[in-house]
Amino acid sequence: MISLFYVKDVKGDHRLFSSEPVGLPVKKSKAKEAWELAKRKLMLLPQRTLRQEQALGRSLRMTEPTVRILHGAADTKHLNLKFKFFLNRQRGRRLAMLIGELILVPPSGLVAILPGPNVVFYALALLILTHWQSFRGVRHLLQKEIIYESSPELEAWEAAVEEKREADFPALLAAIETKYGLTGLRKVLWK
Repeated sequence: MISLFYVKDVKGDHRLFSSEPVGLPVKKSKAKEAWELAKRKLMLLPQRTLRQEQALGRSLRMTEPTVRILHGAADTKHLNLKFKFFLNRQRGRRLAMLIGELILVPPSGLVAILPGPNVVFYALALLILTHWQSFRGVRHLLQKEIIYESSPELEAWEAAVEEKREADFPALLAAIETKYGLTGLRKVLWK
């Protein structure tokens, strides 16, 4: 089961990311390999934004009627309301980004006059697909029943962020990564 994490970063903004399931190596077609290579090379988003986009996109593949959200909030009184507000705000942002990107598609087609591949159009198309999947993922998450589970490691992280104990950040992030099998949390929650 894929878990979603709803945690504050160093700036105090909430981040949503998922645990990546350990996958078995599967032989892919050449088209799928080319698509994966293009996504790795052309993805221009910072790691903290990219992980959130991927988590929202992965929510489309969740077939269970409930979703498990791990959080570190000490005050859980209005957590459901805050999370739904967060999702609605993300949906609005994705819609605004999609509209802006679709406006940029015709001018990017003019770059095709230049020799070589139209990298501008390909990067824009990749961003449009990524934002479209995350937009659909937000809509999908809003329809699910959400189960909130508190995590002591995430609570310790948010307490350290609240108190601005930057010396404790590396140890806390390492503890979260080892417990949940995550990688690269430093780029998502800290720097």
